[in-house]
Amino acid sequence: MTGSNTIISLRQIKKSFASTEVLHGIDLDVHAGSHTVIFGPSGSGKSTVLRTMNLLEKPNSGSICFENREYGPGLDSAKLERGKPLELRRRVGMVFQQFNLFPHFSAIDNIAIPLATVTGISKSDARERGAIELKKVGLLPWAASYPSQLSGGQQQRVAIARALSIDPILMLFDEPTSALDPELVGEVLAVMRSLAESGMTMVVVTHEMNFAKEIGDQHIFMEAGNIVATGDANFFDNCENERARQFIGSVL
Repeated sequence: MTGSNTIISLRQIKKSFASTEVLHGIDLDVHAGSHTVIFGPSGSGKSTVLRTMNLLEKPNSGSICFENREYGPGLDSAKLERGKPLELRRRVGMVFQQFNLFPHFSAIDNIAIPLATVTGISKSDARERGAIELKKVGLLPWAASYPSQLSGGQQQRVAIARALSIDPILMLFDEPTSALDPELVGEVLAVMRSLAESGMTMVVVTHEMNFAKEIGDQHIFMEAGNIVATGDANFFDNCENERARQFIGSVL
C-alpha cells in the first residue's frame, strides 16, 4: 500500500464482462479521512471501480489491498496476507442507487436484522444500534415505518443508516441520489455532507457536480474504462485535461 494512511489501494485492476474489458488497469489510492469523488460519462466504468472495492465485482486481474491485506487476484510484487471477502465487507459500508430495503421490515428492522445476521449480536442490541443510526440521519421518529410509507429520500437515508451500522472505516456511495426525485436529493446530500464533515472516509460516484466540488479532496475523472484525470480539492478550477473540462462544463 502507498503511505501509512492509505486505507485501500487498487493496482492495475482490470475487469471484463464476457469478452468486453470495461476497466483497463485502474490505479487508485484512498487515504484515511479523504473524500474521493469519481465522475465521468455514463458507461465510463465508475460504478464498476466502486464495486471492485468490496468485491461485489471481482476483478480479472490486479491488486486490491485493504488494511494491509490482499483481496484481489494480486500482483507478483504484493506479498501480503490474503483476506476473505466477508472480512472486507464487514469494514466497508456501501449505499446503492436503489435503496434495496426489505419491504416487509420496518425502518429499524431493515438495519437491525441484517446487522444481527452479519455480526452475531443480539437482536435487541442490533435494534439499539439501529435507533442510534436512524437518529443520525434524522429518521428516528420513522423507526416503525415500512419502506412503502417513506419517501425515496427517507428510504435512502435508512439505507445509509444501515451501512453505517457496521461501523465501517470506509463508505462507498454508488450514485446515491440518481433514483430520487429532484426535490428529495438535498436531504440525502445533507446526510452525506455531515458524514464528510465528521471525518468519514468516503468514495462517491455521482453526477452531483456541485456536491462533488464541495466535499471532494480527491477527484477522479473516468472515460472508457480509464482514469483520465485526477486532482485535489481545486480540481474544478485547475483541471488541465481538455476532456474533463468539457464534461465539467456540460454539467455545471
